[in-house]
Amino acid sequence: MATSYLAPGVYVEEVAGGSKPIEGVGTAVAGFIGFAERGPFNQATLITNWTQYKTTFGDFIEGAYLAHSVYGYFNNGGGVCYVVRLGSEGNGSGGGNGQVAAQPAQRLLPSRSGTGSGALRLTALPGAAANVVVEIANATPEAPAAPVAGEKKPEGKDKAEGAGAAAEADTTPRFNMTVRSGDTQERYDNVTLKRGDARFVETVVNQGKVASKLVRAMLEATDETSLMVPPQLGLFNLESAPPVVALTSLAPSDYIGDSADRTGLGGLDAVDELTILCAPDLMSAYQKGLIDGDGLRAVQTAMIDHCERNGDRVAILDAPPGMKPQQIKDWRLNEARYDSSYAAFYYPWIQVNDPVTGKTMNLPPSGHLAGVWARTDNSRGVHKAPANETIAGCIGLEYQTNQMEQTLLNPVGINCIRAFPGRGIRIWGARTMSSDPEWRYLNVRRLFNFVRESIAGGTQWSVFEPNDQTLWMQLRRDSSAFLTRVYMTGALFGATAKDAFYVKCDAENNTRETIDAGQVIVEIGIAPTKPAEFVIFRISQWAPGAE
Repeated sequence: MATSYLAPGVYVEEVAGGSKPIEGVGTAVAGFIGFAERGPFNQATLITNWTQYKTTFGDFIEGAYLAHSVYGYFNNGGGVCYVVRLGSEGNGSGGGNGQVAAQPAQRLLPSRSGTGSGALRLTALPGAAANVVVEIANATPEAPAAPVAGEKKPEGKDKAEGAGAAAEADTTPRFNMTVRSGDTQERYDNVTLKRGDARFVETVVNQGKVASKLVRAMLEATDETSLMVPPQLGLFNLESAPPVVALTSLAPSDYIGDSADRTGLGGLDAVDELTILCAPDLMSAYQKGLIDGDGLRAVQTAMIDHCERNGDRVAILDAPPGMKPQQIKDWRLNEARYDSSYAAFYYPWIQVNDPVTGKTMNLPPSGHLAGVWARTDNSRGVHKAPANETIAGCIGLEYQTNQMEQTLLNPVGINCIRAFPGRGIRIWGARTMSSDPEWRYLNVRRLFNFVRESIAGGTQWSVFEPNDQTLWMQLRRDSSAFLTRVYMTGALFGATAKDAFYVKCDAENNTRETIDAGQVIVEIGIAPTKPAEFVIFRISQWAPGAE
């Protein structure tokens, strides 16, 4: 506005409007921590789709759950996420922690029976030339020993020896194996899969003077039935194996990281829009024995502390693998002892198809569940509990929990994933890990996070404004308008907007003392909707016309 009007004329000026609408913040932005095939270490990287993840961090790799979890996140409706790759660059010789190591070419030879996956695996040795080919052929019959010249046998002895030879005939299934690579060829006749035999394939190929310089043989089957059938006849090329994560050492501090250095969880402190936190590869390290039970709990506690400190995100915690319902309940109550509304705990693990091996694998469910959260937020709103929802890509469960077992787990904040006949596999729980009944339900915590962050971001203009009745009126009006929109989505409980929330900012809660201290106080109360966790129908007999 001009400070003075000295010359005659028309002055057109822009003035600020009275309303400054508050926009709702995003509620479905996940953060992932784990191991990847490639990409930057300890740097929170924005990923918006699966193709971008593959370009930045590579494909699925053996021994890590990060790629499977991010794929499940996008497959279930997730839209945006941040990924932090754990590990270090090393000393330039490929020896860094968390690096992906290439595996030698190998082949699991199919069984001649045509059933099963085979029993014998051949792996190329270091230094072997490329394009190793293995040929499996029928065994060569051994010629009988020639008689000594001039030796006479008693009459009838030929028949006896013939009968004995038949009785002692070798019934062990044998085969010939030839290994070729370029000009090099190795041949092993009459070998067998039978342990203890003089021509046992592992002993012949891996040991002795004629040990192979091209391949190493290893039996993978343990049952005698599989070992009694030799490999299928034919030529087989050793194929490139998928890379694996090479972990030399790992400690909880690698996951927790440092906020100043932006490593580990600390790398996500600077991401303000994050609302969901997952660490699927915490379980891969636990399964490998690189982190023990105390380390597992230390990292999960750090995840909870991270969410509570930021106040705008919730952690999805995975249950340890292989536990039955009573075991997971004891672990939750007596070992973990978590108590926070900023974390949700799910059991059991889900089963998905592994693109690396083509087989079914058990997977921590956190990544898939984060996608379901995002899908529910987009279709219904953050106030809708992310439960009674199907999980895309899930083909089974590590453990089938029944109704009676869930009665033990649900009251202690363990959300079950269950399979229902004709209804698929569904998330059947929506509780936090808090012992406070006020914060029992997950959607209530996430709704409050949404309201708090939206109001905080939409009222930044008020800082350093004159602290008077005009400012109070503007804050009341803008906050009420925002909460009215939230009420209209069904997030708040009440017959009218006045029943669902209130906003108070006047001389009663802004006294002279608070004004002199530079404070303006806005008091807001909202009535969130709670999920219908228990739907009860009371049915009784009724006689029409009876008084």
